[in-house]
Amino acid sequence: RRIALTGHRLNRLDPVVKGLLWSAAAGLVFSVLNALMRGLAQQLDPFQAQFLRYLFGLVVLLPLVWRHGLAAYRPKRVSGQFLRGAFHTLGLMLWFTALPKIPLADMTAIGFTGPIFIMIGAYIFFKEPMRWERWLAAGIGFVGVLIVVGPKLSGSGGFYNLVMLASAPMFAASFLLTKGLTRYETTGVILVWQSLTVTLFSIPLALLNWQAPTALQWAGFLLCGFLGSLGHYCLTRSFRIAD
Repeated sequence: RRIALTGHRLNRLDPVVKGLLWSAAAGLVFSVLNALMRGLAQQLDPFQAQFLRYLFGLVVLLPLVWRHGLAAYRPKRVSGQFLRGAFHTLGLMLWFTALPKIPLADMTAIGFTGPIFIMIGAYIFFKEPMRWERWLAAGIGFVGVLIVVGPKLSGSGGFYNLVMLASAPMFAASFLLTKGLTRYETTGVILVWQSLTVTLFSIPLALLNWQAPTALQWAGFLLCGFLGSLGHYCLTRSFRIAD
């Protein structure tokens, strides 16, 4: 009886564990991606880097679209895909503006504010339970942000830190919309349409200060496109499985 009860509890926790594993995989991939993108954004205009990152994210997905056919990637609600893409593009504009100007340590620390906005939104819009452990973890992360970034927010030196901080609620809105989309869209559809919408929204700013990338930079963006699509796939799978 005790063994059966233990097995039942493990089965109940299984989706949560799977969600955490997908989320952890996304975090690892995004860490590598952010380091690569920072280097590329220092060499080219940040908005051009943003455009090429998502353009190549779409390029690496085209073989899957070709294999399964366009019908398999037709969204049920196009408006939801474009709304999600608009919020994500706005967050990216702020993020890429600050990316070449602040250290990776600051960028990582500021990223810990994202879960706070996401948890508030999940509680308000999805009625997800907010246990005290979640708020404690988010609070510890926020204290870490203040320790790392706080001293730099005084004077003009912290301007780009504030710009990076402003991107957090935009990304939170994007992720909350993604969570909503997982209720009726497949992971593949969400992934393809994110790359498509962000690419379209990013074109005007990318053309303002366009520079011809080198062969090495093209290869770097191709790698970033693959890593970005992989990271968002893992993240979207985690949103589908668990809170």
